[in-house]
Amino acid sequence: MDDSRTTATDAPSEGDRLTDAEVEEIVALGRSVTGDVHTVRSAGEIAFTWDYARSRPGLSKLYEKAKGSQWNGSTDLPWNLDVDQEKMARAMIDSPGSARFREAAARHRSEVSRWDEAQWMRFEVENQNGTLSQFLHGEQGALLCTSKLVEQVPWIDAKYYAATQVMDEARHVEVFARYLDEKLSGHHPINPHLGRLLDAILTDERWDITYLGMQIMVEGLALAAFGFIHAMAPEPLLTKLLRYVMSDEARHVAFGVLSLQELYASMTAAELRERQEFAYEAVLRLRDRWFHTDVWEQMGVDPRPIVRVMIDEQSDEERMFRTLLFSKIVPNCKKLGLLDAGDGWLRDRFGELGILGFEDWTDTTDEYEQLDEVQKDRAAG
Repeated sequence: MDDSRTTATDAPSEGDRLTDAEVEEIVALGRSVTGDVHTVRSAGEIAFTWDYARSRPGLSKLYEKAKGSQWNGSTDLPWNLDVDQEKMARAMIDSPGSARFREAAARHRSEVSRWDEAQWMRFEVENQNGTLSQFLHGEQGALLCTSKLVEQVPWIDAKYYAATQVMDEARHVEVFARYLDEKLSGHHPINPHLGRLLDAILTDERWDITYLGMQIMVEGLALAAFGFIHAMAPEPLLTKLLRYVMSDEARHVAFGVLSLQELYASMTAAELRERQEFAYEAVLRLRDRWFHTDVWEQMGVDPRPIVRVMIDEQSDEERMFRTLLFSKIVPNCKKLGLLDAGDGWLRDRFGELGILGFEDWTDTTDEYEQLDEVQKDRAAG
């Protein structure tokens, strides 16, 4: 990924204080873009295969699981339920974390310390819209990436499974768009940090980078984030929507791990270093999107003091939440051999970010069947 981002060697860890230049960079790269259509030029070969033998048991098993765990976004979710968005926003305003944030914002001289209840209510509503909007846009990115994999991956087992994921992603885009536009108050533009990452994944001609960027990094973070929101969401339609999306996402991440294990085992140290650098850059982009600078600017707020609050004065609980977002990415990178390839460059970078402690957590190839909530509901019903 080639732009003006902080370099890998001087990026701050989650526990470090940011310099003024680093804050300015996060804010500048996080400004919203407008327009309904965004076009990028994709590259890469289209691969036919005349070998139809089912030679990869792990992918074959995943394909069979996917065929049996499809669901209908129109009929399998309780769309008849009413959603009280202000009630959900009120729960956030009244939380202990919100009170701590206001106190810290006052110390950093942010104008939000002078907001009244109506302004906080508006922000929490827009923050809900913004957070779910980024999942919506990420799902469309996954839709495009997986359709690209159907074309480019050279193995028939992978083409079969990728085709089921294209259907999964179309369903995810459908249900998130419907929830935002019918049950909440509309969707936001894509966060530029996420947008740049999706562009980098789609424009790279190497099909394994599509796997690494989308299946391991973006989908891995989404799987962890959905778990948090599911645990905190008091709203039953969103809860069921997330349970079913997570069932699919676990298979998607496992698809990446199963496919890349075979490929990366034969790569040179130089090739693996390129993948390590891509993975690290992806983590930085995914981290920076969670500052929500675009939402703060939409509210007319200077996001620079906000970024300082979110990094410099986060509580132990908030720090744990931010690092746990990467709890699916790190063990999967380890299983792929990326953590310790070469001189362990990626291990050092993840250590600086404070996320290395997840390296021995369960990787997704060992848990996707446990997370199949669709089949659990069918069995219970």
